Amino acid sequence: MIKFVVAARARALAEFAAGLVATIVLYATAQVAPAAAPPAAAVKPPTMTEVLAASKPSDWHALDPANTLYLELAGGRVVIELSDLFTPKHAANIKTLAHEKYFDGLAFLRSQDNYVVQWGDPHADARAEDADKPRPVGSAQRTLKAEFTTPIRKELPFTRLPDVDGYAPQVGFSGDFWSARDPKKNEAWLTHCYGAVGVGRDLDSDSGGGTELYVVIGNAPRHLDRNITVVGRVLQGMELLSVLPRGTGPLGFYEKAEQRVPIKSIRLASDLPAAERTNLEVLRTDTPTFTALVESRRNRRDEWFKVPSGYVELCNVPIPVRAAGAAPK
Repeated sequence: MIKFVVAARARALAEFAAGLVATIVLYATAQVAPAAAPPAAAVKPPTMTEVLAASKPSDWHALDPANTLYLELAGGRVVIELSDLFTPKHAANIKTLAHEKYFDGLAFLRSQDNYVVQWGDPHADARAEDADKPRPVGSAQRTLKAEFTTPIRKELPFTRLPDVDGYAPQVGFSGDFWSARDPKKNEAWLTHCYGAVGVGRDLDSDSGGGTELYVVIGNAPRHLDRNITVVGRVLQGMELLSVLPRGTGPLGFYEKAEQRVPIKSIRLASDLPAAERTNLEVLRTDTPTFTALVESRRNRRDEWFKVPSGYVELCNVPIPVRAAGAAPK
């Protein structure tokens, strides 16, 4: 009996000692173990400036001289890109007019605040008995069938904006242009964003041809979409157009000839020597870089912004343009 008690006490003492050693080891380990790493800081999404700074040369493309117009004013050059995918007939007609120097010496006839500036022939509506006659259009056509929309097709690129739009079922970017789509009607069209270039017309849908053009200089008049042929957009020189003196007549038309702003010339880039061209390149809208740019505008993370909106309107997404080969800033 005594041997059994002694043995039991020995086992209990051994177990106590083992437990004490384990406790000491755990305590010592806890004292020397490194503190838990703090949670990783959330990665801040890049701003548009940062997105462009990280862009690669392959994210950009050079302008096609055959679809680029130079509008020359006393104050400088306005660079316009035409869309021959959306409006092939009007683009071709305008290029013919430019090639044959139709626009040289014409003028801006209208400058309506927060809307458009418009140029053309001040005698386009002259009557037979008037001394001043409309300027001949040469081998071009004075009017064309409207190209308000074009069928959706494979060769028409489209990068869709994820946000809803009040003027179209789908909006996004087709090449260098803001555009919209209605899949049910199989229609696509260019939209009236700031800098859009459109073809003036009368009440008849088919009464325009490109002899009279306008540029949006104000808040995007999207209600004009699918009501006028949009042929392109201004890539450079908007600062020359947006400051033109406002017209004093209805719709901003100039009431006196001396108010008009003369046009020195309009030329196709392909008609000029390479040394006289303005070499620009445009950010491709079918790249991850552009997708990141769109997101930077949907959720503004610039230090100044406190509440990102999580939404962006189509015309508030810029399609960047820069000098060809320029290093990102």
